[in-house]
Amino acid sequence: MSPSGDGTGGRCACFSWENGGSDPDDPHCPHCGGSDPSSCSSILSNSIRIQDSEKLWRIVTASAKGFTIGVGIKGGLGIFSVVARLIARLRRRRLSAYARKFSNSEDVVIALKETLRYGLFLGTFAGTFVSVDEIVAALGGHRRTARWRSLLAGAIAGPSMLLTGPNTQHTSLAIYILMRAAVLASRCGIKSKRFGRICKPLTWSHGDIFLMCLSSSQILSAYILKQESLPPSYKSFLNKHGGKDPIILQAVKDIASGIPFTNLEAVENYYNTIGVKIKLDPSMKVPCSIIHGHQSCSKHVVSFLIQAYKRALPVYLPVYLIPALIVHRQDLLKRPYTILGKGLLGTARSSLFLSVYCSSAWMWTCLLFRILKRCNIPMVAMGTVLTLFFQIFPR
Repeated sequence: MSPSGDGTGGRCACFSWENGGSDPDDPHCPHCGGSDPSSCSSILSNSIRIQDSEKLWRIVTASAKGFTIGVGIKGGLGIFSVVARLIARLRRRRLSAYARKFSNSEDVVIALKETLRYGLFLGTFAGTFVSVDEIVAALGGHRRTARWRSLLAGAIAGPSMLLTGPNTQHTSLAIYILMRAAVLASRCGIKSKRFGRICKPLTWSHGDIFLMCLSSSQILSAYILKQESLPPSYKSFLNKHGGKDPIILQAVKDIASGIPFTNLEAVENYYNTIGVKIKLDPSMKVPCSIIHGHQSCSKHVVSFLIQAYKRALPVYLPVYLIPALIVHRQDLLKRPYTILGKGLLGTARSSLFLSVYCSSAWMWTCLLFRILKRCNIPMVAMGTVLTLFFQIFPR
């Protein structure tokens, strides 16, 4: 017959010792006081061993998952990057066979090193975070440390990013994590009684679009007017998907800044190399002929959109498919069409967003230039502000 009246749901009070119950060696325990105290202690010690093994297993599992995710994502992106570079080099055919072979093998080695480093980083980060979390909970109590335990664990696990390379900077990743933390803090602030009024403007349904419009204006204006202010990764990304040669950007910068052209002849030579013969007027007020040659503004937007979509697909394909293969690897065999379909749909939508984003940047600037018959720095900023209204596409 199971004991009752102990407040432990039918278990001996000694099982709840760590939660404030009776001491397992207490002879006054109403259920086991008459039995051998060592038997109750052995049961408790076995229970503690099971809990310790579960905690250890949680640490090992977190480390293994972190390493697997890091290797999978970075390795997948590395494979796509190596293949893309190989295709680009084969198209150029400027290097000798030996130089191409050496360069390709060098790219593979670099990709493998980065893959291993990111795997170690995420594995160490996850393992350290869980270890600190469990240790603090065991020493200070699970409920008592619930509010600050994760913060401490994250702070201790953070330096594991150094495993990606002591001389490697991760400005974009750090900004992304900071912004995600800010989003989480704002959501908590909205629900808070103390900060609810302060965070009330954050509940505006289209506030994120407004914020992104302002950010877009700063980034795209810098892309056209002052590229040296951008981080190298941003600069490389925008130069690729902005779809314009630096010579063209320099000419647009000259006319927007109100200074004499310094490279009109270089712009004409650039168009000649792609089969477009053009003669530019040094006294022009609107740089549309610099941006898209003999094409009309509307035709340029359509043709640019198609080209931008082709450039965007290889960017988002690994971003969606590789995490899907890692995260949903168990369900992939059960419902492959659903998972792969969602990945392809996400790739298509995000690629459409990026291509429309880049196309609209040139569309709005050309439209404002044509309407107001002038080009200056405020006009460039105004045109790029409107770009992010196309953020409705990924929603």
